[in-house]
Amino acid sequence: MTTPTCGRRRRLFLALPATLALAGWPAAHATPSASEQKVIERLIGRVAKKNMMIFIRNGNAYDATDAAKHMQSKFDHFRERIVTAEDFIELCATRSEVTGQPYQVRMTGGPLRNASDFMTDELRLVRQELRRSATG
Repeated sequence: MTTPTCGRRRRLFLALPATLALAGWPAAHATPSASEQKVIERLIGRVAKKNMMIFIRNGNAYDATDAAKHMQSKFDHFRERIVTAEDFIELCATRSEVTGQPYQVRMTGGPLRNASDFMTDELRLVRQELRRSATG
């Protein structure tokens, strides 16, 4: 025999997954689509080729190859939480998980920039390239 309170609890329990989905909670095993995976791989590849770039993480300077390896490692770690390239930037190319310090980037002779701004600009270029190659 169920009481009215028990019935209410059951309805709330059954409605919880839909409520969480509508609230924007990520799926337990979200992964990027094939097209977003391609964008992320291109983005990491662009970073690796920036031989005039210095990547600053936790106060230490790294070259572009090491920066790309670090981002790839974080991507591998956070893959199930990443759906879009923007998620990748937020989770893998913005700040240290250990210290919370933002990553920074400096191109030779250029100003120091937040890595998140730099990566967002690079993402814009990657998406433009992919659009051009798809239509051309």
